[in-house]
Amino acid sequence: MAKYLLRRLNLFVATAIALALVMFYATSLFPVDHSVALSGVQSPTAEQLTVIKEEYALDSNPAVQFAAFLKQRLTGNLGVSITSQQSVADELVSVLPASFELANVAAFIAIFFGVPLGVLASMNQHKLTQHSIMAITLTGYSIPVFWLGLSLSLWFGVQLGWLPISGQINLLYEIEPVTGFMLIDTWISDSEFRMAAFYDALQHIILPAVTLAVLPFTVVVRITRSAMLNVMNQTYIRAAEARGLHTNIIILRHALPNALIPVLKHLGLMLGPFASYSIIVEVIFSWPGVGSWLVSGIYQRDYTVIQGGIMAVALLIMFSSILIEVLHTATNPISRKELYAAS
Repeated sequence: MAKYLLRRLNLFVATAIALALVMFYATSLFPVDHSVALSGVQSPTAEQLTVIKEEYALDSNPAVQFAAFLKQRLTGNLGVSITSQQSVADELVSVLPASFELANVAAFIAIFFGVPLGVLASMNQHKLTQHSIMAITLTGYSIPVFWLGLSLSLWFGVQLGWLPISGQINLLYEIEPVTGFMLIDTWISDSEFRMAAFYDALQHIILPAVTLAVLPFTVVVRITRSAMLNVMNQTYIRAAEARGLHTNIIILRHALPNALIPVLKHLGLMLGPFASYSIIVEVIFSWPGVGSWLVSGIYQRDYTVIQGGIMAVALLIMFSSILIEVLHTATNPISRKELYAAS
């Protein structure tokens, strides 16, 4: 297992270096002075220009420049925002928790509702029920996320007035950020209006989280159903049935844990589309996360923000994919057997 983890770590490092190389080349193509694209400092003084040239080795050959660029990015120096003249790293840190909170709530909704529906679709003998569930998942998978987000905003936010359609919390509440997760910060706040603020934050996250959860929800239902149909035909399940175990016990203790293994693997493969969908959802609902921050940087031609946002999203996807792959290998006996055989 140690060799396997080392190989995955090497894969992450190699992919991160390749990503940095692509970003370094793309930076040279920006329609702005190279020093400004790298540092974000517009109209730098002579002293600032000298420091920028030294930090990024602008007077050297491209190989040395890339090494200097990589060093600056690895040490957390992402430059300053061209529009706000604030540190890009600080801005990135301030918007990441909102994106994590939205993604976690959406993933929870997808798994909490998707797994039971997948099990129901696989175990129910009524063809109408099975076909209805699969039709719902196919429809949800086919609906464009931007249309779904706008439709939910129109129905539940504008026409019915049940839920807010923008932002993370009402501006009337002053909540001191502790964890960056608004639901947690409102819950642990010492304000006398903390429960009202918590419910308000919960209402704000419902529409964007449901919109973002539709795609993984449909995938979870379909993969769970397929895995359950496969597992229920295995020999050990038939042996458990022959012993007289109750169907619910067989499903919960024996079938479902094994059926969730391929679900975990497919969730890892979905991280890329999930991240792209989250960017669209954040823009639609004005959610203050990485997606809306990155799109705002693109509109304003803030090249350092574009670099920082793309690198952060890409690195998170790569790290999460490798982490899920490691968890899948650790929880799957067949994968471990193949791993040890290969070693």
